[in-house]
Amino acid sequence: MSITATNQATYAIDGHVGPILQQTLVDLLDLTLLAKQAHWNLTGPRFLPLHQQLDALADATREHADTIAERAATIGTAPDGRSNTIAATSRLPQLDSGALRDDTVIKRITEILSTTAAGLHQAIEATADDPITQDLLITTGHTIEQQAWLFRSQR
Repeated sequence: MSITATNQATYAIDGHVGPILQQTLVDLLDLTLLAKQAHWNLTGPRFLPLHQQLDALADATREHADTIAERAATIGTAPDGRSNTIAATSRLPQLDSGALRDDTVIKRITEILSTTAAGLHQAIEATADDPITQDLLITTGHTIEQQAWLFRSQR
């Protein structure tokens, strides 16, 4: 049995995986920023547990964003995490500015996580021909869906 090496970077540049990773990166970076925005502006009787949970969400999504960006770079796509790119291309619903009541944060973050999960499901389906990328997306999706469950359970 012999194994033939392939040029994965050329495949990604010519294919569809790079743009999928880029969109996923943008959404994860925006989710990180939205979690911190809610964390900083949270008010209400559930402040402390939600404050801590929002920090955990931001940390988890930042780690997944880093993994996704490094995968993009590995396959030959330059990741773009600049603020203007995030603002222009994120698919996530946004939070209002100012103070945010705890019940509003639970509702809005749950919606944002659901949107993120839907995008990840599409990305997972679209990367079936690249099992390494697909595996990273599945792992990310697991975290996002778990976070959605944790927020939904506080309603």
